[in-house]
Amino acid sequence: MINYQRFFLTNGLTVIHHHDPNTKLCVLNILYKVGSKNELPNKTGFAHLFEHLMFGGSVNISDYDDELQKAGGENNAFTSNDITNYYLTLPQQNIETGFWLESDRMLSLDFSEQSLDVQRNVVIEEFKERYLNQPYGDIWLKLLPLAYKIHPYNWPTIGKEISHIESASLDDVKNFFFSFYAPNNAILVVAGNIDLDQTKALCQKWFAEIPSREVRKPDYEQEPKQTEARFLSIEADVPLHAIVKAYHMPARMENGYYESDLLSDMLGSGRSAILYQELVKNQRLFSELDCYITGDIDRGLFVIEGKLMKNITHEKANEEIEKTLRLALESIEEKDLQKVKNKTETTIRFNEVNVLNRAMKLAYCEMLGDIDLANSEADQYLKVNLQTLKAMGKDMLRAENCSTLFYISKNAK
Repeated sequence: MINYQRFFLTNGLTVIHHHDPNTKLCVLNILYKVGSKNELPNKTGFAHLFEHLMFGGSVNISDYDDELQKAGGENNAFTSNDITNYYLTLPQQNIETGFWLESDRMLSLDFSEQSLDVQRNVVIEEFKERYLNQPYGDIWLKLLPLAYKIHPYNWPTIGKEISHIESASLDDVKNFFFSFYAPNNAILVVAGNIDLDQTKALCQKWFAEIPSREVRKPDYEQEPKQTEARFLSIEADVPLHAIVKAYHMPARMENGYYESDLLSDMLGSGRSAILYQELVKNQRLFSELDCYITGDIDRGLFVIEGKLMKNITHEKANEEIEKTLRLALESIEEKDLQKVKNKTETTIRFNEVNVLNRAMKLAYCEMLGDIDLANSEADQYLKVNLQTLKAMGKDMLRAENCSTLFYISKNAK
């Protein structure tokens, strides 16, 4: 059981306190309710750019990392389609340093041309290294626009193209910050060896005077139901042919989400998984094959991807994947479901050992609108029954609900 207390500052900041006297550390986790889906289609990659800019100096602190390291702390951050999350850990006696650092950059960044140039170049190099110069790196740049025609999930967090980051002006950056990086658009979790009274006092001291802001999120439409199979073939200088199949799946809080997650593990997680056993081990059509979900807040993707053995065509590989899926949905038994439930519950419980993981989970569940999910998530998986899982799988894993990318190797012809 993850204990918590929740309170709110007058500027709209949501604060969650989690007391753990068994650790010498304290955690500050700030979740900002902004991800790549909140960007404009002609100005993408800004949420990820800000993940970098937030470490480039704030209005009163020139070097965030240097000050944190002096106090014995560590930090990191990540961006997704839906959120941007920053976290730090510090020895309990130095936790006020964390409040000072995080409040100052929530108040305002440095906003210098120099800082923007440095971080913009870092992001551009990351774009090139991970998405353009790496084998198969551009898969998501190709797959997402195929699967999403309306919803802003149709570009990755890095952005649609480098030019959007190259052309980002200081005014663009300021507008993005003051539109989203606001106390009334954030959730702060204070966790570890710190009591509630001290947490309230430090929050009042360091965050209460930061003004709330008008949060301006662009409107967007939900993706309409896909009614026909979509295919795209691209050719590149990569070692092997590859195939990626993406099926639209339920949103994070919709019925069917937990069934989708469990089914992805049954089909493609590890060497005992159904797709691996049949298509890698038995038929030797693939050298590797995986299945996973994106887990987005809006309707996400159930993804199957693999690299083909030489002399296997994409058409053959696609046909056998679809055939194996149909047979699997008929043959899955209660013992198969129980096995993956046990594995999922163990993973959840093991993750909760770490106080930082608990803090991030509380923030995310609060953002979803159901903080109690932090304690009931394992039960939601355990409630899934075989009949419902099979019905959901048959409805989801239809050809007309799928976008398929054929990645053609110039070397494997």
